[in-house]
Amino acid sequence: MSGNAAPLIVALPAEIDVTNSDLVLEQLAAAIGSGAAVVIADLTATTFCDTSGMRSLLLAHDKETDRTQLRVAVSPGSAVLRVFELAGTARLLRVYPSVEQASRGA
Repeated sequence: MSGNAAPLIVALPAEIDVTNSDLVLEQLAAAIGSGAAVVIADLTATTFCDTSGMRSLLLAHDKETDRTQLRVAVSPGSAVLRVFELAGTARLLRVYPSVEQASRGA
C-alpha cells in the first residue's frame, strides 16, 4: 500500500440499518473500485448499525483488492464499536479509533 496518497474517506450516516445498508455498500464498493490505495469507512458519527449494516461492511471488505485496503474508523466506547465487538465484526475488519489513525494505519 502506498503511504503517499491520501486515503478516500467515505462518511457514513448516523444510523445504518436495512433502509440504507445497500446504499452504504454501494458507496464503499465504488470507493474501493476507484483504485484508491486506502478507503476509510468513517463511522465516527454513526450511533447505530444493525446486522444489515455490518453485513454491508463485511461485503465491502470482501471487495478489497491487492491495490485497495478498507479501513473502518469507529469511535472508542461507542455503541457501534460494542456491537462490532460482540458480533465479532471487529476481528474481521481493520478497525481504528479515528479517521486520523486509520489514515496512518496505526
